[in-house]
Amino acid sequence: MKQLTEGVHTAAYRKILIPLFLLLFPLITTAQTSVPEEVSNADKIAELSTGLNTVWMLLAAMLVFFMQPGFALVEAGFTRSKNTANILMKNLVDFMVGSILFWFIGFGLMFGIGDVFGTPHLFDLDAMSNIIQNGLPIEGFLIFQTVFCATSATIVSGAMAERTKFSMYLAYTIAISVLIYPVSGHWTWGGGWLSNADPDSFMMSVFGYTFHDFAGSTVVHSVGGWIALVGAAILGPRLGKYGKDGKSKAIPGHNLTLACLGVFILWFGWFGFNPGSQLAAAGYGDQTAISHVFLTTNLAACTGGFLALLVSWIKYGKPSLSLTLNGILAGLVGVTAGCDLVSPMGAALIGAICGTVMIFAVEFIEHRLKIDDPVGASSVHGVCGSLGTILTGLFAVEGGTFYGGGFGFLGAQIFGVIIVGGWAALMGYIIFKVLDKVHGLRVPARIEEEGLDIYEHGESAYNH
Repeated sequence: MKQLTEGVHTAAYRKILIPLFLLLFPLITTAQTSVPEEVSNADKIAELSTGLNTVWMLLAAMLVFFMQPGFALVEAGFTRSKNTANILMKNLVDFMVGSILFWFIGFGLMFGIGDVFGTPHLFDLDAMSNIIQNGLPIEGFLIFQTVFCATSATIVSGAMAERTKFSMYLAYTIAISVLIYPVSGHWTWGGGWLSNADPDSFMMSVFGYTFHDFAGSTVVHSVGGWIALVGAAILGPRLGKYGKDGKSKAIPGHNLTLACLGVFILWFGWFGFNPGSQLAAAGYGDQTAISHVFLTTNLAACTGGFLALLVSWIKYGKPSLSLTLNGILAGLVGVTAGCDLVSPMGAALIGAICGTVMIFAVEFIEHRLKIDDPVGASSVHGVCGSLGTILTGLFAVEGGTFYGGGFGFLGAQIFGVIIVGGWAALMGYIIFKVLDKVHGLRVPARIEEEGLDIYEHGESAYNH
């Protein structure tokens, strides 16, 4: 009887102890591994930060990509309806061809190891990931840089609109994506000689500062703008642009509604262009930095547009919508170099200066130089991109001349603008001259008169 009782008690204990052990086992295991868990939490925080930074970078890339339709609408609206399909096609091709070629060779030239140009790593992203160690996925960083390359290439389209052969457009877009943009981009963003902060480097020895272009006033916009100016000069003006007396005649765009919508889209996309160049959102101070760049970017756009409105009103007797639209873009382009370094007031002043100078630049290029730029790309991007970069040397809170920084930083900015602008203009001249001699850049007069849409593409954007 005693044995039977003990057996019952043992069975009862087992029923209680086994579930209790299963319940307490995870807690015991956790207690034994408390130190590794702390390390694991730190790793999880680091992984979360990387994830947030990656999402921010890709979101910014999407915003910059959305600038492509903005450029397409601006260029289409500022030109005549008979060439709309051609304009739209070129803006599509910019991104398609540019993406493939930048992935293939441009990315390596821009971010590979080297002082003058990077070592190409054809299609080899694994090799590039060993060079670029910014804590972000190499694929995402490639996409982010690709949309910037496409922006530089599409700027040229507007200045050479309405009279360029589509095949020749393809040819020089390839040259921009493969050579011109990546090489000067390496000098400034890829660790090249203009951005080398080593005490014995050329820039530090001469100026005490490296060249600064936070998001691309010079690297992206002035490169495209100076190539555009050279291309438009070699191509020659549109038929009927200048009379026998040499005076310029207005050739109005067919749809300012499209142009205005395009500027709004570009303005929106610029909030990826500039703040996205921070490449981080989760680190200490990143949120403040991004917010600051958002503010300076918007202020410069507003003052650029408003000053263009006022100056056009005073100068021509009417507030011009087309010049106001370009004034907004001029302010955005101008502040892009120093949006991280200037105060809100400095950004507003840079925008105002660029919006004003843009109007006089358009007039000088069109009336004095006799260069026909249908959308004002060379003035907005070339002139104001360079000007905004130089003004950064004056208005930067740290190192700027107006803040007691002397002239070293200003000198570095001027030098960088001259070097990069000279490279873009020289290479553009060589490429356009070669293409013009080999195949001819310009369409025949009959095609230009009747429109490029039907002859170049076999279809029209508008079916009346």
